Amino acid sequence: MPLPVLFFMSDLFLYPIVYYVVRYRLNVVRKNLKNSFPDKSETELRLIERKFYRHFCDSFQETVRILGMTEKEARKRMVFKNLELITETSKNGQGVLLVLGHYGNWEYQPFIYIYLQELESKRAFNIYRPLKSKAFDDLYLKIRSHFGGVNVTKSETYRTVIRLRRDGVAGMFGLISDQSPSGANLHYWTNFLNQDTSILTGPERMAKQTGFAVIYADVEKVSRGYYQTTFKLITDKPLETAENEITEKYARLMEKTIVREPAYWLWTHKRWKHKRQQDLPKSGEVVE
Repeated sequence: MPLPVLFFMSDLFLYPIVYYVVRYRLNVVRKNLKNSFPDKSETELRLIERKFYRHFCDSFQETVRILGMTEKEARKRMVFKNLELITETSKNGQGVLLVLGHYGNWEYQPFIYIYLQELESKRAFNIYRPLKSKAFDDLYLKIRSHFGGVNVTKSETYRTVIRLRRDGVAGMFGLISDQSPSGANLHYWTNFLNQDTSILTGPERMAKQTGFAVIYADVEKVSRGYYQTTFKLITDKPLETAENEITEKYARLMEKTIVREPAYWLWTHKRWKHKRQQDLPKSGEVVE
């Protein structure tokens, strides 16, 4: 079904059920919003909350639609700006690590493969963590590869990089980096959305081990069902950056994206479930 029909169904059934009946993770959303925006009134927070749930339901419908979407429609649904940052780096033989967040509809990011294939930069990969449900895992892999992308698990990433180097190919790897680290990976803390927050350092470690350029995908929702991504260079010389500099720059760019329009971030995620131990360094300092 076309997206306008799916959006109508979202307004009529999905949004009222998820928000008013099931109240899906509503307490998590309210706590996250209140702690992230302490200066906003209850009225402002409720407006963001309802707008978020409408978008949350829309994004599900958008994702379902991808498997029936043509390249022509995909080009309209997601517009990429500063694409030359990726293509020129690849021409120079340098790999690219594209970092993004759970913002807008991240399942639209693989639409970039349409453009990379045209430019003969076909070695583009989506790094992912397998889902517990094999049925859903297979579905999302199919969605993410619909326009030619290749999915690799985190454990397969470095073997893939080594193979590309052996073949003399510059690869591009997309990685969502705003989720909460596991308890064993609380290596770096900073102030993020007014809260003491542990940030994933995996992208920085990968960049320094491979020499890849690090590029941030800044997503904006233009209108219902339409997005644009502006690519912003974090660094093309990762080995020359200070420890945690790349991680901190990513955190600041991600925060700026969220603050610009909060409703389109994934507020249902338990982002702040870990707390810093009392004897660890202050916010923004490195945890050895």
